[in-house]
Amino acid sequence: MEYRVKDIRLAPKGRMMIEWAKRHMPVLEEIRKEFSRSKPLKGLRIGAALHTEAKTAVLILTLKMGGAEVAVTSCNPLSTRDEVAAALAKEGVRVYAWRGESERDYYTNLRRVLNMEPDILIDDGADLVSEAHHIPRIVERVIGACEETTTGVNRLRIMESRGELKFPVIAVNDSPAKRFFDNRFGTAESTLQALMGLTNTLIAGKNVVVVGYGFVGRGIASRAKGMGAIVTVVETDPIKALEASMEGFKVTTMTEAAKYGDIFITATGSFHVIREEHMKLMHDGAILCNSGHFDVEIDVETLSRISTRRKRVLEDVEEFELKDGKRLYLLTEGRLVNLAGKRSLGHPMEIMDMSFSLQALGVEYLAKHGRRMEAKVHEVPDTIDRRVAELKLRALGIKLERQTAEQREYLKSWERGT
Repeated sequence: MEYRVKDIRLAPKGRMMIEWAKRHMPVLEEIRKEFSRSKPLKGLRIGAALHTEAKTAVLILTLKMGGAEVAVTSCNPLSTRDEVAAALAKEGVRVYAWRGESERDYYTNLRRVLNMEPDILIDDGADLVSEAHHIPRIVERVIGACEETTTGVNRLRIMESRGELKFPVIAVNDSPAKRFFDNRFGTAESTLQALMGLTNTLIAGKNVVVVGYGFVGRGIASRAKGMGAIVTVVETDPIKALEASMEGFKVTTMTEAAKYGDIFITATGSFHVIREEHMKLMHDGAILCNSGHFDVEIDVETLSRISTRRKRVLEDVEEFELKDGKRLYLLTEGRLVNLAGKRSLGHPMEIMDMSFSLQALGVEYLAKHGRRMEAKVHEVPDTIDRRVAELKLRALGIKLERQTAEQREYLKSWERGT
């Protein structure tokens, strides 16, 4: 089986990492057992662009257990765990991923996945889907795709609005079982864990500025507050800003927050939300990191230009000294901090158990129904969403209250409220 990894000899360590993740992903384990019996993906080729790490590997092996031939690459040049990539290659998966890919490597690897002529795509950020649309023979073959992130879904909705999306895509990101838990709790824990692990800095008592108050920003702000931080939220949306205010956060502009922030965390999915005018207002020692999918939220190019010196002070921390002598610290090159750091582990296993179960069942749904689906962005079917939630509750030993017949009848009635 063809593969391109950094060092195939790392496979034994990668296997250990995958096995550890498996033990903490009981919902996906249940689906894997079912797939091994029914083989719903038999004869299909699946191409994936995902953060190539242990939890992703559990998903990939689940798809393989369902009968699929799988090719995978990373959706971020720095998020691959080379040990895991090697282990997947040993398991017969086409892997084209290594940590530290150049931009050229990154897009070449996307093309390598597409050269397999996949029937179904799984994407994280929509780069794979975008590339597929540039290859006529591929776009005509693809049955459909699943998209993991807010950024990716936004790009796909733009494609749909312009009439440019050529096959159906299931917006896994928009599923309640994903965005309420993965985006909010998973990103919050992994972002703050990465920040502390990479810098060994204290959160309590610090002025933490969270830029963006979507599900990701909400989670980060809440977790940072719980750790004793003084949290400020920066928002452009009036409803989200009002919500943040009523949650007890200070809400202000980026210009004002730049004057006193100790730690800045971007979570907007937008472009250059921290710019030159903000950097020049920051105090000596301020830390900047990004929790959005792409490395465009912090204007790193300008930060480098206005600095007189740039040097790496820790493995994933760069120091930028400005003309006035103050130093700003950028984590993981402005890339996704919870996965791009060499020691960053990404979302907790228990969270990705749900997200990747949605992906696996979404792929199964496309295999059965994709050829009859309209070329647009689709919601995750409610039956899949509820099934994943119910399986997770069962795994946690949590029991649900059941409605009585009388309650069901009452809720169907509109005539009397008494």
